[in-house]
Amino acid sequence: MNDFSPACFASIAVVSLLALAVLQAVTFAIGRKIGRYNVVDVTWGIGFVVVAAVAAIVGDGDSSRRFTLFFLAAIWGLRLAWHVHRKSAGKGEDPRYRELLDRAGGGTGTIVRKIFLTQAAAQWFVSLPLQVSAAAGPTTGPWRFVFVAGVVVWIVGLLFEAIGDEQLNRFKADPANKGTIMDRGLWSWTRHPNYFGDACVWWGLWLIAASAWPGALTILSPVVMTYFLIFATGARLLEKSMSKRPGYPEYQERTSYFFPLPPKRG
Repeated sequence: MNDFSPACFASIAVVSLLALAVLQAVTFAIGRKIGRYNVVDVTWGIGFVVVAAVAAIVGDGDSSRRFTLFFLAAIWGLRLAWHVHRKSAGKGEDPRYRELLDRAGGGTGTIVRKIFLTQAAAQWFVSLPLQVSAAAGPTTGPWRFVFVAGVVVWIVGLLFEAIGDEQLNRFKADPANKGTIMDRGLWSWTRHPNYFGDACVWWGLWLIAASAWPGALTILSPVVMTYFLIFATGARLLEKSMSKRPGYPEYQERTSYFFPLPPKRG
């Protein structure tokens, strides 16, 4: 039996778009006031928490799955927001945004369109599993195993992301490591444990959503997130800048790019 409510999904989708628009407008105002727009990176995780909250409140689908997804999205999103805030606090503009500002000549329209509207659209699309699931019926029968598998994948992802970030923070905090490449702990298995963990989080959330029809149809959301993490704005851009640092080419040769694998021994 299909208990999905298209009308409920439409309400969630519209309210989510409006909530993200307000969030991005506030973020733009803050960025303009403090003189740096990389504050939008803090809003990245918060936006998903906002959509998850909208889905949990507005949705009339299965309540246990609805609030499980909200709980998991909130843990991930708030942790990420706090991590990014700590990393960027007291520092200048991100080089990516500085380059965009230089090209735009300070034009407000270009900044809003290419940074804030783009992020809002990405947040809305990637969060579709949360929105669709909130309008779907209960998870039944063998599909409960898909739900459990999703929670397990989410846990693996969060651990990779959180542990990887903490290991890197401790490494950078030690003056003895200045000028060297982080290649310990999870960073010896993958050059991007935080991005790998991020991808796992969203594949886990998608699996939970896919445990009730038509959640499986939102598969493009984790695909797009993974694409951005690997090829677009995540690992690829970082590799481009890091490859110029002494020791990084050697690190690349012995360590897996994205998926964790045992390090090669030279």
